[in-house]
Amino acid sequence: MTSLYKFASGAGLLLLLSGCASLSGDGGFSAAAGLSEPRTGARASVEGRLPRNEDDTRALAAVIDKKLEQPLAADDAVQVALLNNRGLQASYWSLGVAEADLVQAGRLQNPVFDFKRSHGGGEVGYERTLTFNLIGLITAPMASRIEGRRFEQTKLLVANDALRVAADTRRAWVGAVAATQIASYAAQVEASAQASAELAERMRKAGNWSALDQAREQAYHAQTVADLTHARKAAVAAREKLTRLLGLGGAQAIQYRLPERLPELPDAPRELADVEQTAINERLDIQAAKLDTEQTASTLGLTRTTRFINVLDLGAVRNTEGGTATRGYEISLEVPLFDWGSARVARAESVYMQSLNRLAQAAVDARSEARESYADYHASYELARHYRDHVVPLRKQISDQTLLRYNGMLMSVFELLADAREQATAVSGYIGALKDYWTAQANLEAALGGRLPTNKGVQP
Repeated sequence: MTSLYKFASGAGLLLLLSGCASLSGDGGFSAAAGLSEPRTGARASVEGRLPRNEDDTRALAAVIDKKLEQPLAADDAVQVALLNNRGLQASYWSLGVAEADLVQAGRLQNPVFDFKRSHGGGEVGYERTLTFNLIGLITAPMASRIEGRRFEQTKLLVANDALRVAADTRRAWVGAVAATQIASYAAQVEASAQASAELAERMRKAGNWSALDQAREQAYHAQTVADLTHARKAAVAAREKLTRLLGLGGAQAIQYRLPERLPELPDAPRELADVEQTAINERLDIQAAKLDTEQTASTLGLTRTTRFINVLDLGAVRNTEGGTATRGYEISLEVPLFDWGSARVARAESVYMQSLNRLAQAAVDARSEARESYADYHASYELARHYRDHVVPLRKQISDQTLLRYNGMLMSVFELLADAREQATAVSGYIGALKDYWTAQANLEAALGGRLPTNKGVQP
């Protein structure tokens, strides 16, 4: 019995030591931010902590207001989204849940104390039992390792959520600025078409134009009005999409400004070596999938360890009956008479193979996305450069020559107006190609798991 009480004392000491594990001050947020910030190029919090009270909220609002004082650049938009997107904030707090589970796994189950008093035949009996869960004691290290991997996986997934929001924000910023630029140019085209329609009407009244020519100009003006309405509608939708990602509301949502035009093309596109391997090495969702597979394997090992012994409790017993004290111990063991644990092991093996195949598919998808995004990035650059260096300059040259010929009375007004329409189409095409390029760069960064290396040229 002395050895039994020594064991109970040792178990009690182990329980006390396990209770020393404590929660961190930030729930593991700083570790997740350390993964995401180098990849997004923006901080994920104000002063390294999540908003918890009114003071933190005011400090966050001050930072955002400072960013919104000037037209919002792409990097500033990403910064605001990482600080203020409520869905992402909820994801940040999932780290606290995972850390709590990890700390809980490191703590042993509390012992159970039973007290029983009975009397009969003139005698009073007392029974006292202190029970410890031995299975919990034996499997605690493995359970802690499993929860540790789950916590690491959560950090990777949360950091990957931050990268996703950053990429979505950058794409939305490109879309909103491009839509505003297109709407602005559409307004210029509509104003020019209106002037042309008014001129056509005057020339028709003077007898210099036919009814057909006048109808053509009126139809073109009507079309530009419709195009302008469509462009403004698209600009509102694109801005609101960006606003949602930024988490803005009230006056901030209405008053923040964007640049009037997209950045110009850089001098050259980025040349990257082995984009497939870069994606496998850098993407956080791939790293999280690897940890999930390792975690499932560890769980399978734990299932096999406890396949036959499901409940094993060891307790010290002290009875007092009629003034006579007796001591002893009891063991509670679940007898595997009907359930030998084969179904649990088979389930764990199936879950592991499921996780393994998901990891393999994630790697296939990552490589394919990297190749596709890199090819689209280069093709989009070449298309935008073609518009910039060839299509737009040639259209301008034609327009200049057309105007000279018109001033020399060698061309009609109708030919001058037709040329203006073709030039407007070329400019709109260039804006669209420029938008596609910056969107392709954001897609490539998302596919590779982080910002592209710095290169000469303009960053959006």
